[in-house]
Amino acid sequence: MNTTSCESGLLKIGDLVRLTGKTPRTLHFYEELGLLRPVSRTKGGFRLYGEETLLRVRWIERLQELGFSLPEIQDFLTRLQEHAYGPEAMQRLGDFYTVKLAETRATLARLQALERDLQDSIDYLNGCRTCEPLTHRARCVGCDTKHHEGRAAPELVAAVHDSTTP
Repeated sequence: MNTTSCESGLLKIGDLVRLTGKTPRTLHFYEELGLLRPVSRTKGGFRLYGEETLLRVRWIERLQELGFSLPEIQDFLTRLQEHAYGPEAMQRLGDFYTVKLAETRATLARLQALERDLQDSIDYLNGCRTCEPLTHRARCVGCDTKHHEGRAAPELVAAVHDSTTP
């Protein structure tokens, strides 16, 4: 499948825009940062990119989704290109991903704990059918706690009660 509008098989900026969903300004900014490089130019001076540029743009996008800023990606790519041979560069890339994987797993663990807290709160609140609305942040006076099976209110519920209000 030919993805280019250029007879040489190279991509013009419009092709990259269409295929990546990025704006021309974004792609030019990536080039300014050294994240992309045109492989040549037309006689009129327009940039031409190889199809591997699509993979690079997707790589940049994925790293941004992982929380990396463009300057961090730029710095990493610069340091990666300083290595003289492939195995050392691949080790650096692996180390880079290993650190991000640990951070991602920690974020997931925090989000899973939050998910459990929210679900516990929802489950607890679903048992509160006899309570008055918390319009003045007072404790629920009609709750006999039988429907809560003796459980204390989860923190996300208990925190909205003002313990100083009678």
